[in-house]
Parts: sequence; C-alpha cells; structure tokens
Amino acid sequence: MTKNLVIVESPTKSKTIEKFLGRNYTVRASMGHLRDLPKSLFGVDIEHDFEPKYINIRGKGELIKELKTLAKKADKIYLATDPDREGEAIGWHLAHILGVDPEANCRIEFHEITSGAIKDALKNPRPIDLDKVDAQQARRIIDRIVGYQLSPLLWRKIRKGLSAGRVQSVAVKIIADREKEIADFIPKEYWTLNAKLREKAKAPIFEAEVIKHLGKKLEIHTAEEAAIVEKALAKAAYIIEEATKKERKRNPLPPFTTSSLQQEAVKRLNFTTKKTMMVAQQLYEGVAVGKEGSVGLITYMRTDSVRIADVAAADIRSYIESEFGKEFRPSHANSYSSKKNAQDAHEAIRPTSVHRTPLEMAKHLNKDQLKLYSLIWNRAVASQMASAVFDVTTLLIGAGDYQLRATGSVLKFEGFLKLSDKKDLLEDKDKTVPYLEAKTPVELYKLLPAEQHFTEPPAHFTEATLVKELEDKGIGRPSTYSPTIQTILDRGYIAKEGKKLMITELGLMIVDMLTNYFKDIIDIPFSAELETELDEIAEHKADKTKILEKFYVPFSKLMEKADKEIEAVEAPVEVSDVKCEKCGRMMVIKQGRFGKFLACPGFPECRNTKPILHKIGVKCPECGGEVIERKTKTRRIFYGCANYPECKFTSWDRPTEEKCPKCGKVMLERIEKNGNKKLYCSNETCENGLHIKKGKAGRKSAKSK
Repeated sequence: MTKNLVIVESPTKSKTIEKFLGRNYTVRASMGHLRDLPKSLFGVDIEHDFEPKYINIRGKGELIKELKTLAKKADKIYLATDPDREGEAIGWHLAHILGVDPEANCRIEFHEITSGAIKDALKNPRPIDLDKVDAQQARRIIDRIVGYQLSPLLWRKIRKGLSAGRVQSVAVKIIADREKEIADFIPKEYWTLNAKLREKAKAPIFEAEVIKHLGKKLEIHTAEEAAIVEKALAKAAYIIEEATKKERKRNPLPPFTTSSLQQEAVKRLNFTTKKTMMVAQQLYEGVAVGKEGSVGLITYMRTDSVRIADVAAADIRSYIESEFGKEFRPSHANSYSSKKNAQDAHEAIRPTSVHRTPLEMAKHLNKDQLKLYSLIWNRAVASQMASAVFDVTTLLIGAGDYQLRATGSVLKFEGFLKLSDKKDLLEDKDKTVPYLEAKTPVELYKLLPAEQHFTEPPAHFTEATLVKELEDKGIGRPSTYSPTIQTILDRGYIAKEGKKLMITELGLMIVDMLTNYFKDIIDIPFSAELETELDEIAEHKADKTKILEKFYVPFSKLMEKADKEIEAVEAPVEVSDVKCEKCGRMMVIKQGRFGKFLACPGFPECRNTKPILHKIGVKCPECGGEVIERKTKTRRIFYGCANYPECKFTSWDRPTEEKCPKCGKVMLERIEKNGNKKLYCSNETCENGLHIKKGKAGRKSAKSK
C-alpha cells in the first residue's frame, strides 16, 4: 500500500495529524532542528560568503536514521514544519538529510491543526521558499557572529559564563536606560481642585474639575496657590457656559498577535511570557476533546498579523448573531491594520472553531490552558462584535475667572463589552452628569478639599511592557521576545521584583562596556534597520551575503579595537554568610542557568557548590529541621525540609508556626483564588484538614517533586 511520509516538528502535533490522515500516511516529528552550527566551533566561513558549516545535532542520530529509513520506503515526502522562517529552514535541513529536492513540491503549510486544514495543505504542496531560508540563515549567522565573538570578550574582560546577543543586549540596554530615567527623575508638586455642583436644591449633584484660569490651563504648584483658588471659588457665581451631549463609540480590539497575547497574559493572568508561549503551543498542537480526539484549538501562535480568514470571520459573525442577537453583529466584518513592520504571513491567533466555547472546553483543559484559551476565544469573538456605545455629556462651567469641566458617560449599548471581563467594565463605569442648557445658573453644593499630587517617574518595565517596547521599536520578532527575556533573567543581567524588571550591577557593567565600544550593536535604530533588511531577504529584495558583509566588516573592526583597549574589570560578587565546609572560605552567590546558587570562591582548587536555602522561619513538623522554599523544574514553588533526603516532608502550601487546636499539628496556609488566606491542618485525618484528592493539592502531592 502506498505510504506518504509527513514530517512535523513536535510529537504532540504528529499524533494529532496522524489521526486525521489514516493508514496511507506515516507522520513523524523531527523534534525541532536536526542540523545546526557546531557548538564547539564558530561554524561560519567568513572568507567564502559566510558559508555556514552545519552538522547533525548530537543526540539526534537515531532519529535521523529512523527518518531516513521511513523516507526510503515512502512514495512521497511532505515537510510540514511550522509556517514561519524557522520552520522553513528546518524543512530545508530535512530535505538535505533525506535527499529531497527542495525545488520539488515537498513543502506543505497549515496555520491550524484541524482535519480540513491538514487535508487542504496536502492538496497544495509547494517548493521550499529559499528566500525565507536565506533570511533565517542570515539571522542565525549574525547572532552567531555576535555571540561567538562578543561573548568571549566578556569572558576575558569581566568573567566566564557571560554572553552577549544582538537582541538580548538591546533589551538589557532598554531596561538600563529606563532605570536611569527613574533614578534621574525629579518629582514636581501639583494640586487639583474639584467642586460638587447642582442646578438647584434637590437636583442631581455632579462633580466638576477646575481646569482654567483667565482662559489658560490652570496650574497649581503649592498649597498656598490652592488656597487662593479655593477662596475665589467659594465666592464665585456658577453658570453653564457650554453643554454638549453626543454618542461615543468604543471599538473592539483586534484579535491577538504573539506580542499582544504575551502582554495580555502577563497583565490579566499573571503568566510569564515563557509560560504563555508554552501553553499556547499546547493549545495549537492538539488537546484531547472527547469523541473528537486530539485537535488543535487555536491557530498558529507565532504571528504579527491581526487578520482573520474570511471563512473564520463569517463563522464568528454567525455565532454572534445566534448567541447575542443581530444588533451585536455589525453589518460588515471588522477588519484591522497590522503594524507597519508586520510580516503578515499568518492569521491572527484565534480559536479553530468558535463553537468550542470556553464553557465547553472547561472539561477538557487544565486550569492554565483554559485561562489562556478563554482569553484568546473572547478576544477573537469580541473583535467581530459591534462597538459599545456611550452617551457622553460634557459641561463647561464658568466661575468668575475660573472654568470647570464635568464629564459624564453612560453605557447605552454593550456591544463587544458583553464579552469583556470586570476590569474592562470598570474602565467604563457609568458616571452621570445632567444635561443643562448653556446660560443655566448652577449653585456650589460643596467645594472639595484641594488634593496634592506629585508627578510620577516612568514605570519600571514588566515582561508585558518590555515586549511592547521591543515590538514598537522593531527589535527582534514575536518568536524571540519570550526566549530573550528568559535569557537575560537567567544570565543575571536583570532581576525580577514582583512583576518589575530591574537592571543588576552586572547588567549595568555589560551595558556600559557595550555602549562604549559597540554602540551600533545595541543601538535601537540599527537593530530595527537590521530586522527590516532580514525581511527584505525573505522577500527577495536584498542579498544575504551583502547584508552579512555590511554587518561584519565594521563589527570586526570594533572587536579588534575593544580587545586592545578594554581593561579587565572585577565583576561584582555577592559574598554570602555561608562557610564552605571543604576549605573554610565564605561562599559567594553566583548566577547559573536555573537561578542563583552558592559556590566556593576557591575554584578551581575547590569546586564546592550548593543551592541557596530560603528559610521561612518555621520548623519541620516531622523532624524539627528548618522548612525551606524550593522550586520544581517548572519553577513552581513548594516547601520542604532542609534535612532532605533524611526527612521527606514537603507541601505545596506554606507551613505556619500555628498549631491545630484539634490535634496540635502544624497548620498550612493556602492562598485561594480570591486572594484570601485559608489555614488548614497538615494532618489529613484531622477534621480541620483540607479534605481533597491527593495529587491536586495538600501535603502529600508535593512529595513526587
């Protein structure tokens, strides 16, 4: 029987697709890249047009052998890697390994993992897009040049283990520049005044803000100036000078791009960008949905487009009409413009079927998947709904030499806000102001006390606002934002305080060095221009070799100058209060791939290392040792005894010093969804215990970690 071999990137995706295609198709996963530049060598031949020297990735030998065997037996090979430049390059590497002609119709592309999308893709195979491959190679080579030449300079001048990258170094500089703005900021004092007014006794009371004096914007800088205004307003006669009443529309936002999804998930769900992309990948690759089996729930999650396919928009519009009524569906499909530098290669992120509502999917998804799917579904459906309509009343009120303004807004038609969460509705909370004709006298009901304010410095970056900044400046691409942030956190160039991203002393040291000697490399306009040039390679508008030469020639000269002129400096080292039990030196805090750890400063003579123990000040209920905060491999916090493995006490919830009044065991503290703290007994048999299934929560469930 004829066999067709389809190669995708991930095993989850391969299982989902194999179910759609039946016996005539074998679907296998490449597990990402099979070939890459060597780790131990530079791997780029500068002298011969920057020719990359690819090798098979270590550990992929058995997989390559299996794919070659399957390829020999197959009558047709389809390369179904992800629909982006990286996926195009992986497909090109696969073609090389399996002996497939890249100019043959071997490449298939789909943007959602549904039966229809997969079968349509198989009907329309195409050659590999070598321009996209060139663009990916150019990015990879530039990043290799920067990483393999600039990073060793940091090792020689600061300390081993540091790294520099074309995008990550710009991101660190952006955070450092913001920190300087905050440090240099000088707050300015200002005051505001509001008054409560009404037309006459028992008439509705409304609030107005004092905005002008003698026709110019009012600025009050001191309490004394505020007192002068208050005195004048207390004596003034009030009259309506101008009154307007009009409708205001609030339009729905476009469906998500990668960037906007990351931003919203950080703000609304408290996800990191890394977690957002991980969960989105799961929703895209396939989730078991009852009798349907495994099916992709969202379209491809790496996109900078806000466009939705006509068929999908029509389906969503039909759903809106049937579920909410005709008035909630606009006469024409809403369309949105992508950002100026968007590639617009793929659709926006949307559900593959609007009929798989979050309510329906709740029984099939885990908690995080459901949260993200709900966010995506609501945003996509809302994007095709009618605008919300408000009645807005504005009054300008004269009071002697001063003018006040009162604005009221009342929701007239919900429109897309029908699908919005409470935060959106609070932004548009009704505030009524009566409509009064011009020249109507009004009386002062109450002059509110003047309020003192100070101008605020720029806000610290969060993951959400950094992603927005990188996107707005044209730095990197949607797929690079999450790994970039994770890398600079792992390297210790920035640190997280709550949601805030803060520059570290090490980060400042590196930014200063790079700014002095490699200003262009971490210059925002330069980086944005380079992204545009990479786009032009993909569009067959620019030559890969010329772009690489344009970058490399000045960079190599800067490298030579920096290596000669930069003197080695001592990287900041934080000394701990822990003594090395092997040699007696005080251990220092170092930053590793998975966070901070303690290391002996006597390296390489003494190679002692140990984890940093975060004591919570509570004794272990089982052995009396210290309870410490630990993290799983997925960075989830749990609590365990410092005497592990002798004592195996662990708990997802924080132990407290309180004892159970019933049995005397330690009470645990759980943070509930509403933010409230709940205490319960660690003794599972006690009536004060938390009686739920093991594996979901409670003390026992953390032991496997």
